[in-house]
Amino acid sequence: MRIPFSELPGRHERHYRRRLDNPLFDPPAVAEDEALLEVQRLDHEELLAFITELRQTVSRAAALKPREETEVVLKLKEDLERLYETACGLADEQGSNKQAIEHLIGAIMQTVRANAEGDTLAMQELAMEEQARALHFTLLQQPLVADLLHPESLIDREALVPTLLSESEEAVAAALTLFDDTQRGELAREARALLASRDPEHRLSEARARLAQIEEGLPAPN
Repeated sequence: MRIPFSELPGRHERHYRRRLDNPLFDPPAVAEDEALLEVQRLDHEELLAFITELRQTVSRAAALKPREETEVVLKLKEDLERLYETACGLADEQGSNKQAIEHLIGAIMQTVRANAEGDTLAMQELAMEEQARALHFTLLQQPLVADLLHPESLIDREALVPTLLSESEEAVAAALTLFDDTQRGELAREARALLASRDPEHRLSEARARLAQIEEGLPAPN
């Protein structure tokens, strides 16, 4: 290949590179300049669309009235949270954009808390929401989580197990929090079957380490 990989790829290039000459995928991706250029183009288009939407959303935030309707404020917060999820899966460095989004969400939450002052139950619910958001944003720092949660995720049901077996220990640890024990058990069963068929000689040591990670804490298979 003559076209270089991106230093900070987006979700299309990440998934292409996961599949590249990877026997766990059926079929694996083949190293081709045209294929790499295409996934890089798709990532660039997503980045441009994100920047446009982020600018529009920031403008909406700046135009908020001092006593804006609650529905308007909450819709803006929802859109900002979605944009943060999107930013975590994009190409290039998105640190400044993510910080800007977090700052806007924080400002909105200050307004929401001020409106709820004196309502103990409402304040408790807001505190729980903020804790959940902080945990969610932390998990999203692993691009795999952002890739899995994308509304048009490239990791479909058939690609899920090969993907988990091909990622790092840290990425899989974050991704596994998205599944309950029943789902993890099914993932482990499928992963064992996949490795039995694609790696009968136990050469894919990293993939087998990820299988052990998926199985950890689950009942022993029958």
